Amino acid sequence: MRLLFTLAAVGLAAIVARPAAQPVFTGAEIFPPEEFAERRARVLSQIGDAVAVLQGTTERPGEQPLRQSNQFFYLTGVVEPRAIVVIDGRTKRSTLFLQPFNERREQRMFGPGLHPGEDAARATGLDAVLPRDDFAKAIPAATRDGLPIYTPLRPEVLGEASSTDPAALWRATKQDPWDGRISREEAFVAKLKAAAPQSQIVDLDPIIDGLRVTKSPREIAVIREATRITGLAIMAAMRDARPGMYEYELQADAEFVFKKYGAYGPSYFALIATGANTFYSHYHKNTAKLQDGDLVQFDYAPDYKYYQSDVTRVFPANGTFTARQRELYTIYLLLYQALMRSIKVHAAPRDIVKDAVGKMDAILASYRFTDPKIKTAASAFVERYRASNANSLGHSVGMEVHDVGRPGPTLEPGQVFTIEPAMQIADEHIAIRLEDMILITATGYENLSAEVPIDIDAIERVMREPGLQKKQNQR
Repeated sequence: MRLLFTLAAVGLAAIVARPAAQPVFTGAEIFPPEEFAERRARVLSQIGDAVAVLQGTTERPGEQPLRQSNQFFYLTGVVEPRAIVVIDGRTKRSTLFLQPFNERREQRMFGPGLHPGEDAARATGLDAVLPRDDFAKAIPAATRDGLPIYTPLRPEVLGEASSTDPAALWRATKQDPWDGRISREEAFVAKLKAAAPQSQIVDLDPIIDGLRVTKSPREIAVIREATRITGLAIMAAMRDARPGMYEYELQADAEFVFKKYGAYGPSYFALIATGANTFYSHYHKNTAKLQDGDLVQFDYAPDYKYYQSDVTRVFPANGTFTARQRELYTIYLLLYQALMRSIKVHAAPRDIVKDAVGKMDAILASYRFTDPKIKTAASAFVERYRASNANSLGHSVGMEVHDVGRPGPTLEPGQVFTIEPAMQIADEHIAIRLEDMILITATGYENLSAEVPIDIDAIERVMREPGLQKKQNQR
C-alpha cells in the first residue's frame, strides 16, 4: 500500500487504498513523548555514530484520513504527511523535517497540524523540527565522514496489513513486465545514495523489528483495549446471528463496535465464515447466508491507535449447538485448552508442545466419542502437534496482526501472540478454529481475550441476549 513519486502511482494507491477509516489519533494522544524518546534511544544504542533516516507516508489519494506508516510512527508518533526524521548517532539528536505551515489547510480546512518550529518540537519531544527543504542540506552534513545511513528498506505498512503484504505487492509490481515500478523505499534509497555517495546504506528494519518484539507496558495497555473492543464486537455478532442473515451483516455489527470505541478501522479483512466456508483459513467474501444448523467462525479485530488484536470464536447460527456440534466443539476446546495450560514463561515452544501433547493424549483416552469422524479429526489434530518441531506457538501481534520481529528461542515477558490451531473434517468441508491473545508475563501468561465467551453454555447465553440489529428490527 504505497505511493510512488510518479503520477501513475496514484492509480495503484487508489486501488489498494483502505476503506473508510477514522478517527486519526496522533502519537501524543496515544503515548507521552518519552515513550518515543526511549525507542529512539534504543536505536541510537545500536547504530553507533551512524545516522538513521526514516520517511513517513504521503498524503492519501482523495478524501481519505491519514494513517502513518508503522516504523515511522513507532519512533516518532508523528502523523503528518511526507515527514522525515534524522536520528544522529554522533550528536544523539533527533531532527524532524516537516512541510511548511499551510494557512488554508490548517485554519480553514483540516484544523491545526504540526509544522516547523519550537511548538512542534515541544509537542513531539524531538530535538528540533525544521522545514522539509532543509533535509537536502542535513544529509550531506550528517554523513560528511562517510558514516553509514540506516533506513528502512521494506515497503511501509499503513494498517490492515502485515509487513509481508506490501512487500509482496511491490515485488510483484516491480517484476510485472507491464508495470515495473519500484517501491517508494527503493526510490528513497536511490536519493540517499545520490546525496551521500560515500555512505553505505544499511537496513534499519531489523533493529526496529527487534525492538517491537517486546511490548512496553503502555503498548500492552493499548493492545488490551484493542482486544476488549474485539471481544465486544464478537459478542455483538453472537447476539444478532440467526439463520437467514448474511455473513456481511455480522461484519456490520463488528464495525459499529470498532467505530464506537475509537478504532481507525479494521485490522484485517473480516474472516466471517458459515457452514462449509469454515474450512478455509482466510475466507473473506462474507456473502453467504447463515443456514439453520450451521456453525459460524468469526475472526475480526480493529486497528486501534496503531495496534491490533486477533481473536476468533465459533458459534451456532441458530443460537444452540446440536448434539454433534457439541461433541466436535467440546473435544476441540479441551485440546485447545491443553495447549493453553502448557504455556510457561522462559519455556521453548517445542517443550510447551511436548507437554501439551501429553495432556492431549490423556484427553483423547478419556473422551467419550460417539462419532468416528470427530474422533479421527481429534486424533489427527494431536498427531500434527506430536510431529511438529515448533519454533513458535502462533504469530506475534502488535502494530501488525502478524507482527514483525523474531522472538528468541523461549517465551519472554512482554511478548504477545495468538494460538489458533484448526481441526477439520475434510470430507464434510468443515473446520473449527479458535484464537486467543496471549501476553507472556513475569510469572506465566495472561489470556487478554479471556472475557470473550468460549464455553458452550456461555456462548448460548450471550446469543439469547438482544443484539444491535434485533433492537433495530423491534422499532
